Amino acid sequence: MTAIRVSGVVKDFGTTRALDHLDLTVSDGEVHGFLGPNGSGKTTTIRILLGLLRRDAGEVDLLGGDPWRDAAALHRRLAYVPGEVDLWPNLTGGEVIDLLGRLRGGLNETRRKDLLERFDLDPTKRCHTYSKGNRQKVAVVAAFASDVELYLLDEPTSGLDPLMETVFQDVVRELRTEGRTILLSSHILSEAEALCDRITIIRSGRAVETGSFDEMRHLTRTTVTAVTSHSVDGLAGLPGVHDLSQDGQEIRFTVDQAELNHALQRLVALDVQSITSTPPTLEELFLRHYNGSEPVD
Repeated sequence: MTAIRVSGVVKDFGTTRALDHLDLTVSDGEVHGFLGPNGSGKTTTIRILLGLLRRDAGEVDLLGGDPWRDAAALHRRLAYVPGEVDLWPNLTGGEVIDLLGRLRGGLNETRRKDLLERFDLDPTKRCHTYSKGNRQKVAVVAAFASDVELYLLDEPTSGLDPLMETVFQDVVRELRTEGRTILLSSHILSEAEALCDRITIIRSGRAVETGSFDEMRHLTRTTVTAVTSHSVDGLAGLPGVHDLSQDGQEIRFTVDQAELNHALQRLVALDVQSITSTPPTLEELFLRHYNGSEPVD
């Protein structure tokens, strides 16, 4: 089953094309990372999913409905956390959480209490006294305490300290275990790598790569460092081997994924004493699409 299906969506703001025939599919029960730097089109996409913006072209299916026509009904089945949270200044944090919960049809009171403790949030303070991080906590607690099918999270950890980011990740994993669906828009690569089942990289309003992290590793090279008894001979000439260097008995190089086995076979002939192989990180996958390029707002 598919929770979100975006097909060929276009959105223009005057002469600027924010979304350029965007395709995005999120399956039921998965945590899907939506990755790109600020200005790449992530927030515009989420606003279209929320029914706050009308697309200029393309099709959108959200939980079986159209977010523009069926916004009121769909909003009772989803929760949203923005990256910049503005709250009613004279309400307390607890009052805001309860208000947002009522808009979605109610909160799980047990989960609400648990989340307040885990995120170390005092719900009795008025919102105008909160720091940016505490305002973010209000939105996160309100969303995660809601019994909904889908969570749309747009830079949700903005302003949270590292300890609270760890709590956030723990809660996301728990929700995934319960079968909830999460679209996590982020430019924090370590966050996506830790949480996401699949990722979509967006560039200039268009999805340029989609898949699981393992499926996308072929896009970059593995780094190999080895200590050998014999000098390097012929390794640099192998297909797919790059950036070969040697410091005494230690050699280091990068190799295309398809040629990794051939390179390791040649290393064995050099009498390997030790070896480490480092797979590409999500950051390397990400930079592959952005190095030297400017995003579109």
